[in-house]
Amino acid sequence: MIGIWALLVYLAVIIVMVTALKRNVGEAMIVGFVVAVAFNGTQALAHGWTALYDALTDEIVYATVLFVLMGYLLERVGVMERMINLLDSVLGGIKGGPAYVSTVASAGLGSIVHNQAAIAATVGSVTIPWMDRSKIDRTTSAAIVAGNAGMGITFPFSASMFVLVGSGAVGFTLEIEELFIPLLIGGLWCVLHRLIVTAIQVHRSGAVATDRANRAKFGEAFRKGWATLLLFPAVALPMVITSGPVKTAISGYVDVEDITDQVSVIFWLPIVLIVVGSVLGRKNLPRGLRQWRDFLVDATPRLGIVGITVLFAFAGANALATTGLPEQLAGVLEGMDLPVWLLALVIGLIVIAVAAPLSSTATMAAVGTVSVAALVAAGVPATTAATAVLIFSSCEAAVPPGGAPLYVSTGIAGVNPLYTFPKMLVYYALPLLAIGVLVASGFLPI
Repeated sequence: MIGIWALLVYLAVIIVMVTALKRNVGEAMIVGFVVAVAFNGTQALAHGWTALYDALTDEIVYATVLFVLMGYLLERVGVMERMINLLDSVLGGIKGGPAYVSTVASAGLGSIVHNQAAIAATVGSVTIPWMDRSKIDRTTSAAIVAGNAGMGITFPFSASMFVLVGSGAVGFTLEIEELFIPLLIGGLWCVLHRLIVTAIQVHRSGAVATDRANRAKFGEAFRKGWATLLLFPAVALPMVITSGPVKTAISGYVDVEDITDQVSVIFWLPIVLIVVGSVLGRKNLPRGLRQWRDFLVDATPRLGIVGITVLFAFAGANALATTGLPEQLAGVLEGMDLPVWLLALVIGLIVIAVAAPLSSTATMAAVGTVSVAALVAAGVPATTAATAVLIFSSCEAAVPPGGAPLYVSTGIAGVNPLYTFPKMLVYYALPLLAIGVLVASGFLPI
């Protein structure tokens, strides 16, 4: 059972480094990789190099960094602010409008940016003051913003999703094209949950409609922000080209068996969005070498952490695969003989417990692929299992001690994070656990 021991030690090392030693996730993943490699004994060096080389040559690693750069660019050039203003002009005139704007905007940003802390900062900096003016107390507004930030994980194409896709560490393979639609539908279930929660909290808070003087006129907001909606067709275009009848037609036209073998949707999608975002925000792009240097310097910390995390997550998964983990895990699961709903519940509790101290990406790197493999071994389709596990992992900020989104939102609101914990558990963590179990069990169709 050396593979299972390797997994347990690997997970323990990551958690201890991040929580007890206060090191960043990237460093923890590097050390975790080294520990996983060490379980290969005399073959450690050879297997370690192969595992790292396979990760270094995986296009998903580079695509993940591009997605982070894309999100940062859209924030810096003001595209996201214009989108939020447009949404506010439509929803701000109703009772608790800013709370609904926060929810809808977080869903929109979550489908593009995927960084939970960035979503909380971008949306919270605008909507928390609005909610304050509409008589929603700041503890509630901080909880709404932090809870909504989790939607960045439950839409394609987050870094957490990339950790699962293409990993051979647990004996199954997922393709982007296969997971896109199920995860999109799973994300929409989570949007529905957030809207219901927002309605409940607005009702309990005694909110009032936003004053017309503080609300942008729809005509002006639409004139300035309508073009930001082009980001959504930009997301859809590469997917349409490389899937369904369009893919078949193009493959036949250029005389190749599968156009996706020639055009990587994973790599080109963030590039398309960067180009569209740059055009939309061209007036706010850096000017000259010095401004571009400052832009890249500011972006480097988040690019570096995400890049290192994903690279060594893949390398660690590859190293664990050489220890016999898939076969050993399957044997343990066969001995447990749990019904799917109970297995999903146990896995959900484990993932949420790990997500409490770690980021969602680190959680997926540590236990994500193994959790999906466990559900697959129990008969759950791989895409359904991956969607459920990603829903579980979106609780990064919803359970104590919480993650960056919670502290970002409470910092903006100026409230003690401790006061938000009951709301996060009741309104977000427990319902998301239930949604994940229902998805894995087949009761919520995807």
